[in-house]
Amino acid sequence: MKAVQSASSFRGQMVRLMAIVNLLVAASFGAAQAADDTQPIRIVAFGDSLTAGYMLPPSDAFPVQLAKALEAKGVHVDIANAGVSGDTTAAGLERFDWAIPEGTEAVIVELGANDALRGIDPDETRKNLDAILDRLKARNIDVLLAGMAAPKNWGKEYEARFATIYSDLAAKHDVLLYPFFLEGVALDAKLNLQDGLHPTGQGVGVVVSHILPQVEALIERVRARRAASSKS
Repeated sequence: MKAVQSASSFRGQMVRLMAIVNLLVAASFGAAQAADDTQPIRIVAFGDSLTAGYMLPPSDAFPVQLAKALEAKGVHVDIANAGVSGDTTAAGLERFDWAIPEGTEAVIVELGANDALRGIDPDETRKNLDAILDRLKARNIDVLLAGMAAPKNWGKEYEARFATIYSDLAAKHDVLLYPFFLEGVALDAKLNLQDGLHPTGQGVGVVVSHILPQVEALIERVRARRAASSKS
């Protein structure tokens, strides 16, 4: 959740690089669709450092470990890592069009932890996530919304206001909800880096094992949409 470099120039370089990569990904998605109706499920993991894999080898990042877990169950997926360390919901909304390439079928939205850490007004977090979900719905992309929890240092009122954001938006937009992305990992020193905020590779593995049933439900929604599209 804390960027390796906090300078805006670093984030700008990351966003531009992601735009180029996603243009290439979109082209490959289109080619695959034309060539093969049995193409992998195309998923984007859209989040902050918890998605990006802060201070971890690329092979330990959430999207990679999730893809391996699904492949082990015979589910063929292509999961793009659209995590940027330090991103708030506002920053995620700002880069939405570059982060979610054409051809994306499902998105795992994991944003809001940095909002809570910075004490950003929960109404602002809600508004930004609402806009992101609106844009995904407009593009007929299935969604799994990963919830976050606010730290207790901002007080009970802030914590309570933040706590309802994800369940309310999941119900409003009829998207799947995983209530707390760090379930089973948060506050466990054995599963987190020394900062106490970011999971180790083992910790990410625990996240994957817990969220996997909801990701499988997300994939079933994509398959149902594909089936309906093929009949129309």
